[in-house]
Amino acid sequence: MKTATIRDLRYDFAKLEGWLRSGEEIQITKHNKPVATLLKAKPVTKELPPQPDYQARLKRIWGDRVFSAKEVEEMRAFETGEP
Repeated sequence: MKTATIRDLRYDFAKLEGWLRSGEEIQITKHNKPVATLLKAKPVTKELPPQPDYQARLKRIWGDRVFSAKEVEEMRAFETGEP
């Protein structure tokens, strides 16, 4: 474990950051008494929720149905309220 002072934190943080990046633990002292210990941060891994299977959902709802152009036109007219 490396040792550094409060003054080192203020004026020579680049050196301390290098130690942390290499995996060293650093004990921070003030008037030769330990006040803190710095450790390398663990990487944060954020797991995303699984995405729904949209293709399977469409297949389950509509099956292999293919709409004709006339049917699509009628559905659009119905949804928009146009005659």
